[in-house]
Amino acid sequence: MEVVKVKMADLNTTKAPNRIKTTGLGSCVGVVLYDKRAQIGGLAHIMLPSAKMINSGEMNNAKYADTAIPMLIEEMERLGAKKNQLVAKLAGGAQMFDFKTNNEMLRVGPRNSEASSEILKDLGIPIISEEIGGNFGRTIELDTLTGILYIKTANQGVREI
Repeated sequence: MEVVKVKMADLNTTKAPNRIKTTGLGSCVGVVLYDKRAQIGGLAHIMLPSAKMINSGEMNNAKYADTAIPMLIEEMERLGAKKNQLVAKLAGGAQMFDFKTNNEMLRVGPRNSEASSEILKDLGIPIISEEIGGNFGRTIELDTLTGILYIKTANQGVREI
């Protein structure tokens, strides 16, 4: 078994019996897609909700919910997953700092969660579980044999969803 690592603003896929993991989910959202029949998993470590406001230079599509999720689906289909069999699990989207303003732009974690959920809904992929919000970081790891997503947080141990 290999553990495939996904960095910030990155995505990757793998097949059973491998696992796929990312660390450092604060305001970022880990979007995990899984095809149970094919035992194929994919993970995107999303930093920002939308690439639409970016208009300069070369763009990292894995960084944004609106570009990373479709790209992740394509990568999974190349491995043999079927889009109509995919389910999603989400983790992260924390509000890491307490700002003394109501500026919507500073709500990065909640905006990432909302954008990811909306895109998955538009693509017809059900979210079967999630651990979103709070004010703490997370590490997540998907077991492609079982579809269990392990969520590790400081002072809270490990949860399974």
